Amino acid sequence: MMFVHRKIRGERGFCREYISKVTTLSVFLASGGLVFRRLVMEDYTSSNGHRFKRIPRPLFAANPELEPLINENMDQWPHLNELVQCYKADWVADENKYGHYEGIGTPSFQSQIFEGPDTDIETEIRLASARLSKTEDATDDDVPSTSGRQLPETGLYKSSSKTQDMHFGESPLPAYEPAFDWENERSLIFGQRTPETLPTHSSGLKITVKVLSLSFQAGLVEPFYGTICLYNRDRREKLSEDFHFCVLPTEGQDVNASLIRRAVFSLDAPSASVCLLIQLEKPATEEGGVTASVYSRKEPVHMAEREKQKLQVWSRIMPYRQSFAWTIVPLFENNNVAAGGGAASPSSPLAPSVSGSSSQDSVAEHVSKMTLDGKLPHYSSGSSVIVEISNINKVKESYTEDLFQDPKRKVHKPVKGVLRLEVEKLHTNSVDTDNISEGGSMIIDSNDAETSFGKHHVNGLDGSRNSHSKFIGIDRKDIRVNALTPVGEDHPDSSGDDFQAFDFRMMSRNEPFSQLFHCLYVYPLTVSLSRKRNLFIKVEMRKDDADIRKQPLEAVYPKDVGPTLQKCAHTQIAVGARMACYHDEIKICLPALLTTQHHLLFTFFHVDLQTKLEAPKPERLDFLEDGKNVFRLRLRLCSSLIPVNERIRDFFLEYDRHNLRTSPPWGSELLEAINSLKNVESTALLQFLQPILNLLLHLIGDGGETLQVAAFRAMVNILTRVQQESSDGADRNRFLVKYVDYAFDDFGGRQAPVYPGLSTVWGSLARSKAKGYRVGPVYDDVLAMAWFFLELIVKSMALEQNRLFYHSLPSGEEIPPLQLKEGVFRCIMQLYDCLLTEVHERCKKGLSLAKRLNSSLAFFCYDLLSIIEPRQVFELVSLYMDKFAGVCQSVLHDCKLTFLQIICDHDLFVEMPGRDPSDRNYLSSVLIQEIFLTLDHDDLSQRAKAARILVVLMCKHEFDSRYQKSEDKLYIAQLYFPLIGQILDEMPVFYNLNAVEKREVLIVILQIVRNLDDPSLVKAWQQSIARTRLFFKLLEECLLHFEHKKPADSLLLGCSSRSPDNEGHASPKYSDRLSPAINTYLSEASRQEVRGTPENGYLWHRVSPQLSSPNQPYSLREALAQAQSSRVGATTRALRESLHPILRQKLEVWEENLSTAISLQVLKIIDKFSVAAASQSIATDYGKLDCITSILMGLFSRYQPLAFWKAFFPVFNHIFSVHGATLMARDNDRFLKQVAFHLLRLAVFRNDSIRRRAVLGLQILVRNSFYYFTNTTRLRVMLTITLSELMSDVQVSQMRPNGSLEESGEARRLRKSLEEMADQSMIIKLINDCGLPGNALEAIPECSTDNIWSWSEVKYLSDSLLQALDAGLEHALLASIMTVDRYAAAESYYKLAMAYASVPDLHIMWLLHLCDAHQEMQSWAEAAQCAVAVAGVIMQALVGRNDAVWNREHVTSLRKICPMVSSAVTAEASAAEVEGYGASKLTVDSAVKYLQLANKLFSQAELYHFCANILELIIPVYKSRRAYGQLAKCHTSLASIYDSILEQESSPIPFIDATYYRVGFYGNRFGKLDRKEYVYREPRDVRLGDIMEKLSHIYESRMDGSHTLHIIPDSRQVNAEELQPDVCYLQITAVDPVMEDEDLGSRRERIFSLSTGSVRARVFDRFLFDTPFTKNGKTQGGLEDQWKRRTVLQTEGSFPALVNRLLVVKSESLEFSPVENAIGMIETRTAALRNELEEPRSSEGDHLPRLQSLQRILQGSVAVQVNSGVLSVCKAFLSGEPATRLRSQELQQLIAALLEFMAVCKRAIRVHFRLIGEEDQDFHTQLVNGFQSLTAELSHYIPAILSEL
Repeated sequence: MMFVHRKIRGERGFCREYISKVTTLSVFLASGGLVFRRLVMEDYTSSNGHRFKRIPRPLFAANPELEPLINENMDQWPHLNELVQCYKADWVADENKYGHYEGIGTPSFQSQIFEGPDTDIETEIRLASARLSKTEDATDDDVPSTSGRQLPETGLYKSSSKTQDMHFGESPLPAYEPAFDWENERSLIFGQRTPETLPTHSSGLKITVKVLSLSFQAGLVEPFYGTICLYNRDRREKLSEDFHFCVLPTEGQDVNASLIRRAVFSLDAPSASVCLLIQLEKPATEEGGVTASVYSRKEPVHMAEREKQKLQVWSRIMPYRQSFAWTIVPLFENNNVAAGGGAASPSSPLAPSVSGSSSQDSVAEHVSKMTLDGKLPHYSSGSSVIVEISNINKVKESYTEDLFQDPKRKVHKPVKGVLRLEVEKLHTNSVDTDNISEGGSMIIDSNDAETSFGKHHVNGLDGSRNSHSKFIGIDRKDIRVNALTPVGEDHPDSSGDDFQAFDFRMMSRNEPFSQLFHCLYVYPLTVSLSRKRNLFIKVEMRKDDADIRKQPLEAVYPKDVGPTLQKCAHTQIAVGARMACYHDEIKICLPALLTTQHHLLFTFFHVDLQTKLEAPKPERLDFLEDGKNVFRLRLRLCSSLIPVNERIRDFFLEYDRHNLRTSPPWGSELLEAINSLKNVESTALLQFLQPILNLLLHLIGDGGETLQVAAFRAMVNILTRVQQESSDGADRNRFLVKYVDYAFDDFGGRQAPVYPGLSTVWGSLARSKAKGYRVGPVYDDVLAMAWFFLELIVKSMALEQNRLFYHSLPSGEEIPPLQLKEGVFRCIMQLYDCLLTEVHERCKKGLSLAKRLNSSLAFFCYDLLSIIEPRQVFELVSLYMDKFAGVCQSVLHDCKLTFLQIICDHDLFVEMPGRDPSDRNYLSSVLIQEIFLTLDHDDLSQRAKAARILVVLMCKHEFDSRYQKSEDKLYIAQLYFPLIGQILDEMPVFYNLNAVEKREVLIVILQIVRNLDDPSLVKAWQQSIARTRLFFKLLEECLLHFEHKKPADSLLLGCSSRSPDNEGHASPKYSDRLSPAINTYLSEASRQEVRGTPENGYLWHRVSPQLSSPNQPYSLREALAQAQSSRVGATTRALRESLHPILRQKLEVWEENLSTAISLQVLKIIDKFSVAAASQSIATDYGKLDCITSILMGLFSRYQPLAFWKAFFPVFNHIFSVHGATLMARDNDRFLKQVAFHLLRLAVFRNDSIRRRAVLGLQILVRNSFYYFTNTTRLRVMLTITLSELMSDVQVSQMRPNGSLEESGEARRLRKSLEEMADQSMIIKLINDCGLPGNALEAIPECSTDNIWSWSEVKYLSDSLLQALDAGLEHALLASIMTVDRYAAAESYYKLAMAYASVPDLHIMWLLHLCDAHQEMQSWAEAAQCAVAVAGVIMQALVGRNDAVWNREHVTSLRKICPMVSSAVTAEASAAEVEGYGASKLTVDSAVKYLQLANKLFSQAELYHFCANILELIIPVYKSRRAYGQLAKCHTSLASIYDSILEQESSPIPFIDATYYRVGFYGNRFGKLDRKEYVYREPRDVRLGDIMEKLSHIYESRMDGSHTLHIIPDSRQVNAEELQPDVCYLQITAVDPVMEDEDLGSRRERIFSLSTGSVRARVFDRFLFDTPFTKNGKTQGGLEDQWKRRTVLQTEGSFPALVNRLLVVKSESLEFSPVENAIGMIETRTAALRNELEEPRSSEGDHLPRLQSLQRILQGSVAVQVNSGVLSVCKAFLSGEPATRLRSQELQQLIAALLEFMAVCKRAIRVHFRLIGEEDQDFHTQLVNGFQSLTAELSHYIPAILSEL
């Protein structure tokens, strides 16, 4: 079927044709959800490209007998001609009137993969689909795409169009409006016209009845005949004509033809009183033969063979029938009538359990055991039920209808038989899935059909419906008669065999007759004659009674199936009755022109019912008794030709007289008849509405002015009455709509077109009103019915246009526009103007009539666009716009929007020309102008409406199958492009919109830009920098408003009171991002119930609104629906939760796809922009390229799907290749830092596709760094900074099940990414996988051919980042023991400080953290070192910048205090000038501040020599500033510092600033510490026991149940392999620091005070300890066995350091033999004494301290009681066996040492004598005695000693 072809030549100069197959309405939840509803029209004929479709009118019950009646010559009766014509003519339907739309079908949406840092959905899906394909070779078709989670590897976006290379993803519009429903959107327009079904399609129910079989227990031997009709028991009224059937004995016969037919009965609504009345007849019984009682007798059941034969023979010769039995079958039962819509009780054939309108719970109790397993088959046409009727009542003599009501029906004997019927309910209105009920076959075996059927059997799918063997009394041989035909095949519309029973209520219904029927139903009731007779009656129709021998008219309808009318009909025989009763219905066809001569003739016959040799002859009754009522009959006229109403008859008569010119020419009688029409009662008026309107229109068309006006006023009056009296609440009354749409016709030009006359009459009336004349109240009615007249005018024009060009048009050409006569068009213009004025004035009074009239005027223009020259219509539109110019009153503005909405919905809107030939589409320019005006309006509802109009239009174009080529899309985009310009010019208008409206506008902008060609887009960017910036602000708004929220965020969704978008949407808000229409769609869908199982897809079934469904599975949904209705707690989240899971998943898929499409669309635009910017052809800020950077940041910082990341990196690479210089420049540091941050963030993702792309992104930055700066220094600083920021966001540690911490997956993946960054082997595969060009990472400067990319530098970059990562990780892992293990804590701060050394800010930050930690531990020296390090960093930066008072020498002197201060003054500090970070914050003052802090801390540590050095660095600053007060303070503190140093030096007890311990760790529970040794620096008061206790406390907490901690008690060498594996060992040894110039090979014992010397920096990096041991295996021996091992340890760095412990990097040991030990011991003491004697003193007065120390040493050397020392050595080595083992050299050395020792002692005693006073005389005496006795003892071993001393 073709729609009208139009050609409109505008600027474009192309023509279109489009074809649409109009199908039945289908509502479905497809994967994507786009639903296109279409007009329901059967495709009766193809109109071959012309505008109108002619639909043949089915004559009632398809009776060809009406032909002679129609073809009679009726020239003398013009009105009859008109009547027959209007019932006979084809309906003429305008194909274009209600618009048409051929969509491209549903886009299917793939579920987008949104990966979080810890998800890898992509891999899971791949694995799952791999498993799926292994287990079952599942094809793609098997998997419903709604599930959304399976997707092909090759990519998520498969574009159907060829423009795939143009766009990265699908258009965002389908995802924004996924359930776009053109019909629904149109229906929301105020005053929208809705089409009506064909006039024959009556509403209400249709019930089909088919007789399946009749069987008797006695057997079926003779033929049986019957009638079925609808009957109302309560009113005792026959509702339909009879349907005749006959059942023949089946033996040896073909299937009886009458059983194949079905009767179709019409019914307004279900009612308990409506039933089927079934009456059976059989051949009249032979006198003395087998009577009818054989069928009802109790015994014997079966007939004898002889009886059968008699019956067979008799039935063949007996042509007449007698009444046999009757039964009533109620169709509906009382208790469910209220449910309406086809609900009925279970005891009736149309039980609800089968018809599906009610649930099991409402079924009456006596069927509660019935099982419904939910597998009932569906029938699109309704539900068929098989009814078995076994309560057939045998008639008794003279029964009448009154007996049907008889409560004592026992007088009627029951017949032992069963009649089987199939009853089915049909929905005659368009087969809407809402009305699909669950059909099923239900066999009901009934004993009492009027109350309830006893047993119900519901067959499932498997039990076929004709397996009747389980029922008693059924003959097997009947089965082939009973076999059911599938329901769909016998649809009443398609089966010609169906008998359509005439519905008698048609005569009393308030609706127009639409068909020709003209018959008389005759019902003979009783005949009373004086004696018993076997009577029947013959009925004939005669033209006149002139001659009885003339043949009667062939006017009687036959009872059997037959095409021809018969001359007469016979009734039943009333056997042996004095008062004969009849139950026949005889239908007679009446002639069109009835005369007074026509009459019915009844003839009565008596029949002798005996077997004779010849057939029985009829016997004539020659007499009748006078004066008696012999014959009663009833007649029923059913005619649509003869009006019963007298006034209508008068009007018809006067019309005929006027037409035939038989009345006076002025037509006053006709005027009177016309005027009296207003008094016709409504039913009659409605029934003859169509012919009356036709006749009045003829008069308006060509009846002269007086008649025209009268006819017009009468018409207005009639229309108004029809509108009011048969109102169904619609603005356009359905009868009038059907009249205009189908019935109104110019009958092929037999009459002049109506439109000139109609517009003239109406126009003159309107002008009179405009001039202020009184036109009476009729004018308001005219305006109320204006829609009808306007539609008539339009159809009249269209019919003329069609007729003019019908024959002359070559096939395939489009019909050219109708050329209106100048006068007619001027008249229409004036009428239109007057009507506009009415709208304008009445709107101000707020009358709803004005708004309806406004819509009618809009539809008038809409229709005219398809008929006359569009530019003529534009005159009308322009007139309208002038009248409603600018931002007018709210109500008027609303009218204007509705007007535009209607006009722009025209099928050819896109192809409309401009007003001038040079212009583009006039309507689109008006629309854009007005919509923009509205967006600036204060009225919120109008702003929302304007935005909606735009979106709907965009969707309509996007999904229109005519406009799928790219050039069409481009043309449409260019039409709407000016809108973007207007928004950019007036951005405050946009910012003033609320979120919903912004989204609507943005989606339109994106759609326009998407389809725009590059030159047009570039033109938009060429105007000014500010305008270009605003354009990209809009894109940023897109990203903001359509951002996909992470699942975690969705908890926070909801209608927060802040969001401006809850401005009263009637429908609840399920989604914040999709179109507002989706909320309506979802609330509609969530009201529907799910039936069926996922295997066969989901059929959504709408539950009847009166019934709440008790088997609803979601109680939550009901609760939420109530909550939502009260708007309490109706948050978006709660609403979403309330949705069915499938709907919820669809909603999520739509939102994901929308967000993805938006991001990809923006990415595409920025890609185009970067290309345009590269050629410098646009207006933008080339210094910063802020448009690019802001969009890239917007994309990076949002939650994006995998599809986006896959498309993003090629664009990212391209942008950085082209604009690298600008993007890498210092001005863009902030941008670059954010890019680096997001790349590192993506490098943490578990999904490999994203993570590896992030690695490539980092490499692109490295490439640019090489290309523009030839090194990566600045990039390294930037990445280090961003890594530091990322570490605070990313969880780098995670809890093990046992409560301890371990490295998290994120940290592992980040490490992997950083390693891959420097992995040369992977690079080619990585580039290929990500779709980048092969040379993507080459950095070849312009004037060179060398690639300056350096893998070693990239490796260094990678390592430095890894170091920072490890430091951060270690710090995080220590979180739980930070407070316990202060050493580890300090170390972790130290590692962080070192890792971030390249970024001064971070370096300083961690050093200060470390400083604080040391101060808490009271490790003052270490804290001071941290402060020195901070000052060092600042000094370096300042010296590097040459803006300080210091120079490199100062840095070197600082380095002596803190060796960690780097000597290299590099450019790194300046490279670190990144936004928020940088050397600019480093000032001289800050350096001085930290130097002063160090000074304070060193003095707390009593390391005064460091303080002096530090103050000497501060003094130059104050000198340069001439801060003399500060200088005075400095020098004062210097003086006190030097005093303190002097005090330390002169103390007799040597000053010790700290104690040192070596700690060895052995055991795997120590982790990284295992098998390592450290030297700890502890405060000077810490003893060995203290540190043991401290370390035990720290490490015992780390042991688990299977490990214990053990401390090795001595300092021997440990072999780790020999230790127990499940024990952890600590070995703690006190060690001594080694001086720089000390001889470590000396065998002397070390006495610290001996080596202190003068002031020296207390900086130590070597330590030693001595361990005694024996070589004979004993743990301890005498001096002669005691060896000594001296161990020297070298640490990593020197103390005081930034930490409390340093790793031992080198360990050396020396061994001393026992004799060397002895010599060393003696030499040590000698040296101590000599040192004391020779040390110079500054003056004589300070001899007191010297005396004290001298006394101490002497007492330990020569006191008599001390014989352990020198004497024990002599005993051990100079006596007995050991002396023989000594080598002579060792012996001589020993003796020499002893002699020297004694000599020094002697000298010391003399000095002592000189120094002592009176009080020390006794002590001196003791010393002398001791010396002498020692000499005596030694002389035993060394005789020479006496001579020496």
